[in-house]
Amino acid sequence: QVQLAESGGGLVQTGGSLRLSCAASGRTFSSYNMAWFRQAPGKERGFVSAISESGGSTYYAASVKGRFTISRDNAKNTVYLQMNSLKPDDTAVYYCAARGYGGTWAPSRIDDYAYWGQGTQVTVSS
Repeated sequence: QVQLAESGGGLVQTGGSLRLSCAASGRTFSSYNMAWFRQAPGKERGFVSAISESGGSTYYAASVKGRFTISRDNAKNTVYLQMNSLKPDDTAVYYCAARGYGGTWAPSRIDDYAYWGQGTQVTVSS
Protein backbone atom coordinates (compact mmCIF):
# COMPACT_ATOMS: atom_id res chain seq x y z
CA GLN A 1 0.00 0.00 0.00
CA VAL A 2 0.96 3.63 -0.34
CA GLN A 3 -0.24 6.72 1.51
CA LEU A 4 -0.32 10.06 -0.26
CA ALA A 5 -0.25 13.61 1.07
CA GLU A 6 -0.66 16.67 -1.15
CA SER A 7 0.61 20.15 -0.42
CA GLY A 8 1.22 23.43 -2.18
CA GLY A 9 -2.30 24.60 -2.88
CA GLY A 10 -3.45 28.13 -2.21
CA LEU A 11 -4.93 31.31 -3.61
CA VAL A 12 -3.35 32.83 -6.71
CA GLN A 13 -4.33 35.46 -9.25
CA THR A 14 -5.08 34.70 -12.88
CA GLY A 15 -1.83 34.15 -14.73
CA GLY A 16 0.03 33.07 -11.62
CA SER A 17 1.79 29.82 -10.80
CA LEU A 18 1.70 27.16 -8.12
CA ARG A 19 3.59 23.93 -7.59
CA LEU A 20 1.77 21.06 -5.98
CA SER A 21 3.63 18.25 -4.28
CA CYS A 22 2.47 14.78 -3.37
CA ALA A 23 4.58 12.90 -0.87
CA ALA A 24 4.18 9.14 -0.78
CA SER A 25 4.96 6.69 1.97
CA GLY A 26 6.44 3.27 1.36
CA ARG A 27 9.55 1.93 -0.30
CA THR A 28 7.95 0.98 -3.61
CA PHE A 29 6.96 4.44 -4.84
CA SER A 30 8.98 3.96 -8.02
CA SER A 31 6.73 1.06 -9.02
CA TYR A 32 3.57 3.20 -9.12
CA ASN A 33 2.16 5.12 -12.02
CA MET A 34 0.98 8.41 -10.56
CA ALA A 35 -1.62 10.99 -11.51
CA TRP A 36 -3.29 14.24 -10.58
CA PHE A 37 -7.05 14.70 -10.72
CA ARG A 38 -9.15 17.69 -9.75
CA GLN A 39 -12.69 18.32 -8.63
CA ALA A 40 -14.47 21.65 -8.81
CA PRO A 41 -17.64 22.33 -6.80
CA GLY A 42 -20.63 20.58 -8.33
CA LYS A 43 -18.50 18.70 -10.86
CA GLU A 44 -17.11 15.21 -11.12
CA ARG A 45 -13.49 14.50 -10.40
CA GLY A 46 -11.53 14.77 -13.64
CA PHE A 47 -8.12 13.86 -15.01
CA VAL A 48 -5.37 16.45 -15.07
CA SER A 49 -2.08 14.68 -15.66
CA ALA A 50 -0.25 11.38 -15.18
CA ILE A 51 3.29 10.07 -15.16
CA SER A 52 4.76 6.60 -15.56
CA GLU A 53 6.87 4.83 -12.92
CA SER A 54 10.17 6.03 -14.32
CA GLY A 55 8.89 9.44 -15.34
CA GLY A 56 9.60 8.67 -18.97
CA SER A 57 5.99 9.07 -20.09
CA THR A 58 3.66 11.90 -19.22
CA TYR A 59 0.05 12.60 -20.09
CA TYR A 60 -2.10 15.71 -19.87
CA ALA A 61 -5.70 16.75 -20.20
CA ALA A 62 -6.22 19.02 -23.18
CA SER A 63 -7.30 21.86 -20.91
CA VAL A 64 -3.92 21.99 -19.13
CA LYS A 65 -1.47 20.90 -21.82
CA GLY A 66 1.22 23.51 -22.32
CA ARG A 67 0.51 25.13 -18.94
CA PHE A 68 1.01 22.28 -16.44
CA THR A 69 4.03 20.00 -16.04
CA ILE A 70 4.07 16.77 -14.08
CA SER A 71 7.30 15.33 -12.74
CA ARG A 72 8.51 12.95 -10.09
CA ASP A 73 11.53 12.36 -7.90
CA ASN A 74 11.63 8.69 -6.98
CA ALA A 75 14.48 9.27 -4.54
CA LYS A 76 12.21 11.61 -2.59
CA ASN A 77 9.01 9.60 -3.09
CA THR A 78 7.37 12.72 -4.47
CA VAL A 79 5.38 13.70 -7.54
CA TYR A 80 4.92 17.32 -8.54
CA LEU A 81 2.52 19.37 -10.60
CA GLN A 82 3.87 22.70 -11.79
CA MET A 83 0.95 24.89 -12.79
CA ASN A 84 1.57 28.03 -14.81
CA SER A 85 -0.73 30.57 -16.47
CA LEU A 86 -3.48 29.65 -14.08
CA LYS A 87 -7.08 30.50 -14.93
CA PRO A 88 -10.21 30.74 -12.78
CA ASP A 89 -11.40 27.50 -14.41
CA ASP A 90 -8.46 25.74 -12.75
CA THR A 91 -10.03 26.35 -9.34
CA ALA A 92 -10.61 22.96 -7.73
CA VAL A 93 -9.45 20.52 -5.12
CA TYR A 94 -6.45 18.71 -6.58
CA TYR A 95 -5.92 15.07 -5.70
CA CYS A 96 -2.86 12.90 -6.09
CA ALA A 97 -3.45 9.25 -7.01
CA ALA A 98 -1.38 6.09 -7.34
CA ARG A 99 -2.26 3.20 -9.59
CA GLY A 100 -2.96 0.01 -7.72
CA TYR A 101 -3.72 -2.63 -10.31
CA GLY A 102 -1.98 -4.63 -12.99
CA GLY A 103 -2.96 -4.86 -16.62
CA THR A 104 -2.98 -2.12 -19.20
CA TRP A 105 -2.79 1.36 -17.76
CA ALA A 106 -5.21 3.99 -18.96
CA PRO A 107 -3.73 7.19 -17.49
CA SER A 108 -6.93 9.22 -17.50
CA ARG A 109 -9.22 6.52 -16.17
CA ILE A 110 -10.09 7.28 -12.58
CA ASP A 111 -10.85 3.65 -11.76
CA ASP A 112 -7.23 2.71 -12.47
CA TYR A 113 -6.14 4.40 -9.27
CA ALA A 114 -6.52 2.69 -5.90
CA TYR A 115 -4.77 5.15 -3.62
CA TRP A 116 -5.72 8.78 -3.11
CA GLY A 117 -4.54 11.72 -1.07
CA GLN A 118 -6.80 14.03 0.87
CA GLY A 119 -6.59 16.82 -1.69
CA THR A 120 -5.32 20.37 -1.70
CA GLN A 121 -7.39 23.43 -2.63
CA VAL A 122 -6.32 25.62 -5.52
CA THR A 123 -8.21 28.86 -6.00
CA VAL A 124 -7.53 31.18 -8.92
CA SER A 125 -9.00 34.65 -8.62
CA SER A 126 -9.97 36.71 -11.64
